[in-house]
Order: sequence, then structure tokens, then C-alpha cells
Amino acid sequence: MEQRRRVGAYGVCRGSDGRVLLVRGSALCPVPGVWQVPGGGLEHAEHPAHAVVREFAEETGLAVEVTGLRAVSADVTAFRAADVAVHTDRVVFDVVARGGELRPEPAGGTDELGWFTTDEAAAVPLMPFTAELLGVPVSPLPSDLPRSSATEPAAALPSDRRQRFGAYGLVTDPAGRVLLTMIADGYPGAGRWHLPGGGTDHGEQPVAALLRELVEESGQLGRVVELIGVDNLHNPAALGPEGRPLDWHGIRVLYRVAVDAPTEPRVTELAGGSTARAGWFTPEELAGLPLSGIAALALANAPTDERP
Repeated sequence: MEQRRRVGAYGVCRGSDGRVLLVRGSALCPVPGVWQVPGGGLEHAEHPAHAVVREFAEETGLAVEVTGLRAVSADVTAFRAADVAVHTDRVVFDVVARGGELRPEPAGGTDELGWFTTDEAAAVPLMPFTAELLGVPVSPLPSDLPRSSATEPAAALPSDRRQRFGAYGLVTDPAGRVLLTMIADGYPGAGRWHLPGGGTDHGEQPVAALLRELVEESGQLGRVVELIGVDNLHNPAALGPEGRPLDWHGIRVLYRVAVDAPTEPRVTELAGGSTARAGWFTPEELAGLPLSGIAALALANAPTDERP
């Protein structure tokens, strides 16, 4: 079965009575007749928070403001008739309506919308990720999903364009030390200290990917404490092991991770990986280290006892 990937941004919008806004997929949608919270795929280089605002305007007519990051998940939808499995990374925000006029998407992916109580939502077919968000029973999608735009041959993209979804951690131990990994030669940012983590595999949840990367890059066993943010990176001329500049778009989810029984860091991933070495650093030792952008951002926003 052919494997494809996409990244989407979605929003949970509630009315003054607590009902949540849902939209129903039209015949043009990959899953017609199924309801979900509004949202859709990111454009190249687009920040997920910007994407959800755009998608709400297109799908519902509402102008919304992002008020927080609610959840990040991944799922795979199999279109067996077309022999295609689509992995979708979903970044879900809380949003509030600030204006606009509610209406379905003209000639687009939604043919109906409405405000639902939890019980009302449980009575209609829901996308599994939406059911999870609302805390109602999750039902699998039909096994005979029709062919749709999701199963058509992918449009040709420029050969130098890449998109990558990754999960990274601000990792600490009981002594308050921070774990960092050094980017290996041949990769963008070589020689800088970076957050542990990396790209997710097809069918892999972000949290599972982060904990796997933590073992591969440092030999540490961690537990994810909380979701703390999402970062967007666009480098139109990233030079890496491919040997030529690439138009690189990275969506990076950030978690707080605790290692309760730290050990001496040891890189265990296969030779040729992007991590040269790893180390534990006290807050005092962090000062003056050359840091990647995402590491500097995470440390600057960390609680006082985790800052350099």
C-alpha cells in the first residue's frame, strides 16, 4: 500500500452555550458525510496557527483567534480501493470566533455545519480524532472509503521542496539538568546544541516518536509530562546531506520530558545519524553554549529553575 503524509491544523470553537462547532465533509472531501472540528492541511511554509485561522475562514466563514494549543495526534486512513494509506499529523488549537458570518464552504470540502452538544455529537458519524477531542466513543471509519482527491496521484512538487513533522523535548532530570544533543557535521546547524527529538515515522504518534528518538540520541528513558508548544521552521535554502539547498519546512511539536533515572548520555542510533553526541548540562553550564533556534526558544520559555 502506498504511504502518504500530510499535516493539518484544526480548531475547537465553542459557543457561549458550550456547544462545539463541527463541519461535515462534502462529496469532495476524502471522508464524505463524516463530521469533524474545522481545519485542514497546511500550505508549504505555513505555521499551523496561521493555517487554522485560514481554514476556519474558508470552511465556516468565521474569523477566529487562536487562544491555545489543545492537542497533537496522528492517524492513518486507509483507502483500500486505491491502495493508499494517508498518515495525517493533526495540530489542534482552541479558538474563539471574533467575527464573520457562519456558512458552509462554497463549492469546497464542507457541505453542512452546526453547533453540537457532546450528546448530539456522539449521535453523528465523527472523525476518530474529533471523537477523542470531545470525549465520546470512537468508531472506526468504514473500510470501503470511496476514491477521492486523497487517493489521486500526488501533484508534482518541486524536487527541492521538503516538509517534515517532528517531536522534540525539553528534557530534564531530578537535579534540574537539561539534556541537549549536538547536531552532527553535514546537517543544518552542525556543531550547535539541539533539543532531543526528530521526525516521526509513518503511522507513529508524536509522543512515541519523541521517546524513541530520546533513546536513539542519548540512551535515556523518559516520560512525557506535558505538551508545551508548536514551532514552525521555514528555510528556503537549507543545506544538508543531500548536497544541495532544499526549501525546507519543518513543523516541530515541543513537549516537557522528565528522565527520572538519568545515565551517561550515549548516542545509540545508527552511524551516519544527525546527532554527534549528547550531554547533561546544569543551568550554569548552559550559558554560552551555541544553541539551535528551537533549543534557545525552549530554554528561554522554560520555568526559572530550568533556565541558563
